[in-house]
Amino acid sequence: MRLNTLKPAEGARGERVRVGRGIGSGLGKTAGRGHKGSYARSGKGKIKPGFEGGQMPLQRRLPKVGFRSRSKTDTAEVLLYKLALLDVEVIDFAALRAAKLVPSTAKYAKIVKKGEIAKAVALKGVAVTAGARAAIEAAGGRIEE
Repeated sequence: MRLNTLKPAEGARGERVRVGRGIGSGLGKTAGRGHKGSYARSGKGKIKPGFEGGQMPLQRRLPKVGFRSRSKTDTAEVLLYKLALLDVEVIDFAALRAAKLVPSTAKYAKIVKKGEIAKAVALKGVAVTAGARAAIEAAGGRIEE
């Protein structure tokens, strides 16, 4: 067997049907498109994805709420190196707000690791990322939940 001698099986590939060639062909007049409608028109057979015939489509009927964190505005991020600027024994949310490190609209605060800290600090009631926790404990600080 050689690639240049391969052929499809006998009868596997019929001749192309020529539509719209008279009543005797079986596909004359409307050429298999039926009567009227968008599929019967030339160039109009394809409709947009999601089109529902003029009815308000599903993707426009549903409210826009996907993947927007509603708690994002409630939580403020505080950078690790800014904790060294505070002169209090225990850093809590009230101390962060008094130092104007969190906005007045925030309800929670989270310490994120950016920069270094050499001062031993004590945190209470503030969320901490894993990297910031390791840096605070390495500097001799402690975190109270």
